[in-house]
Amino acid sequence: MGQSSRTPPKVAVLLGGPSAEREVSLSSGHACAAALRDEGFDVVEVDAGPDLVARLQDIKPDAVLNCLHGRWGEDGCVQGLLEWLGVPYSHSGVLASALAMDKQRSKDVFRSAGLPVVDSIICTKAEVMADHVMAPPYVVKPNNEGSSVGVYLVGLDNNGPPQLSDTMPAEVMVETFAPGRELTTSVMGDRALTVTDILTTGWYDYDAKYKPGGSTHVVPADVPQEIFDLCLEYALRAHKALGCRGISRTDFRWDEARGVDGLILLETNTQPGMTPTSLSPEQAEKTGMSFGKLCRWMVEDASCDR
Repeated sequence: MGQSSRTPPKVAVLLGGPSAEREVSLSSGHACAAALRDEGFDVVEVDAGPDLVARLQDIKPDAVLNCLHGRWGEDGCVQGLLEWLGVPYSHSGVLASALAMDKQRSKDVFRSAGLPVVDSIICTKAEVMADHVMAPPYVVKPNNEGSSVGVYLVGLDNNGPPQLSDTMPAEVMVETFAPGRELTTSVMGDRALTVTDILTTGWYDYDAKYKPGGSTHVVPADVPQEIFDLCLEYALRAHKALGCRGISRTDFRWDEARGVDGLILLETNTQPGMTPTSLSPEQAEKTGMSFGKLCRWMVEDASCDR
């Protein structure tokens, strides 16, 4: 983002939107907007709706900080709109966003890059509810939502196939369950930050991710140095393989009993949460960057043609 005058740069913070992750996006956006004001920016919060183009044309921001989560906000849609308008924006561009949001296609990219992933298939909702489509244990999830929205764990002791809710899409992804500890690593630009071990009493679902006390974060993670270094390496390789820009976060499962072979890459998130309980801001802080400085960096990194 270029600065051409002595007036504070005007930043439009996109938040809210129509996806299933609206509440998380509102929390992320409000937190980032407050931090940017403290950093001296002229900030306008924009709840992304059908009038988004008109709002941005009226505001004429110098840059957009994209705090949208879920469909439309992190799947390439709003990125394409911002490219069309010529407004510099944060995070990944059209292609990387669309790829990362499609869990099955992003796995194809990871496999091509030599990164460890579990087997998965795309099935209709009806097929999944009629019979086991793979041997348990396995996980059923939407192919294009984040934040563990609508995730079903089917265990060995399940009495028949899962009965999915009406809100689940017509097609879902079914993947082999990867046991072990939840680890995650953020990448900022061309640097992997650190590794967090996420401790929960059960499944790392939406509430565990976003409600205070829902999970405990150990950062840096207390894991063998080899595993720690592999998380950093794999996260950076995933970021580059997808063509990500700005900040991303890659999630892992590690089965301690299997050592290095037990480290599995689950997915890469191109719009990591920026809520008070979120992982990427916490990792940035642990490596010496305050939340305000992180938000400033994302805005100053903004561009088109990402």
